[in-house]
Amino acid sequence: MEFQVPDVPLLKIFSFLDAFSLLQASQVNRGWNRVAENDQLWRNLCLKKWSLCNFSGCLGSQTWKWLFLEQTKLEHRMAVVKPEDFLFREASGNLGILGPMAYLSGCGHTVGAQEKSILCTVSSKHRLYAWDVQEGTMIWSSPVQQSSIMRLATLPQMHLAFTVDLEGTVKVWNCQDEDALATLTMPWTCFSLEICLTNDGPFLMVGNSEGNIYTLTVPELRGVSKVNAFKYSVDLLHCSPDKKWIFASGTHQNILPVVFLTESLLKPSEGKSPLSLSIPFSSCCRACWAPRRTSRITVMYRRGSCRKTGFTTFELMAKRTGDRTDIQARQIATFLLPLHMESPIWMGVGDRNTVVFESGPSLFLFTISGHLLQRFEDHQRTIGNLWVDPVHVLTTSMDDSLHLYMWDEEGRYPHLKSCCHLEHAGSDPVPSCYVSKAICDNMSIVCVMSRIRESSILVMYSLHM
Repeated sequence: MEFQVPDVPLLKIFSFLDAFSLLQASQVNRGWNRVAENDQLWRNLCLKKWSLCNFSGCLGSQTWKWLFLEQTKLEHRMAVVKPEDFLFREASGNLGILGPMAYLSGCGHTVGAQEKSILCTVSSKHRLYAWDVQEGTMIWSSPVQQSSIMRLATLPQMHLAFTVDLEGTVKVWNCQDEDALATLTMPWTCFSLEICLTNDGPFLMVGNSEGNIYTLTVPELRGVSKVNAFKYSVDLLHCSPDKKWIFASGTHQNILPVVFLTESLLKPSEGKSPLSLSIPFSSCCRACWAPRRTSRITVMYRRGSCRKTGFTTFELMAKRTGDRTDIQARQIATFLLPLHMESPIWMGVGDRNTVVFESGPSLFLFTISGHLLQRFEDHQRTIGNLWVDPVHVLTTSMDDSLHLYMWDEEGRYPHLKSCCHLEHAGSDPVPSCYVSKAICDNMSIVCVMSRIRESSILVMYSLHM
């Protein structure tokens, strides 16, 4: 290596390498090692691999390289996990029926020398709870609210939770103090919440029953903009992984989904409508952005007298000509499910042209064009809930079990690897008790065991660390 490439072009060259190649390059000589340790290179690799997460709040004094290697190690461990590798914790008692839940620590919250998963849950007791998953203990509870809490969102980077109740009251919580940090009462019932963490800071999007979308500052809940998207309720709000787009839709059969350019909602121009485009597919019931193809969205819809279920995928682009910006949507794939297949309720998408969904007791992986890649039959009874992120796929069933899969991106198409099957082994098995929902991170799996007309049980599995 007699010829020394200057640091600036070498940094540019290294930006095209994957993690393994970057580690190899760092062993060539001291100069290459210095450039390969650049924090921006490893930050980009982190955000590329885990694009739905922003790890700024997880670093502490550590480097992005450390975080990448630590997260990769946890993923590999989860991929080969066995039921006996988990610590089992169960929380029961007078919790009420547990509803929405979300992690308050996105990538493992560091407390001292130990990693923690902190979870938020909403209860029919009009309370918001925070849990230490590793310890299996409740660490905070909100005061009893005047109305039922309907929606929950979290911002792990700022350790904040957002709730909206039946009366349209939006609140911001730090899950430490008794009182909310901010409160805002909306004029109508709210049906959707979405956090958008941009370069200009975090914002909260709220969709209500009148078809309005409000953009609010965080944590103050000051109004930034208001736009009327539909005549009916905004049931779905999804921010793209790069925060460039906001997808909004209702489940009413006459509604066409709308995609907004996020910047036009955050920086509204007086007298001008936000830049948006209607997607020509009505009866939308679910939608998911591709994790790393940040302008690609797949929509699940039902139409016709027999309620056929279909999936259609669009690629979005913003074209600028002079002072004018136009949004374009190109349909790149679509397919209908066979009539004999039971219509799915849940869906998710993979990074490379795949869609995953449940049908009865089975889990299916299709290409976005309708080619069947995999079918899993790991449950005896109907899959009641499906949870998908860029790393994991988690199914829960009426047979008191859950199953963990992980995305494997080797080969022409990514496929799902079946990892672990967990059956409820709690202290109080009840025939009318079933797993109603579950979520996970790289260190834990949390599920809700629901009883008919009784309170729920929170079941927490954490890896032996």
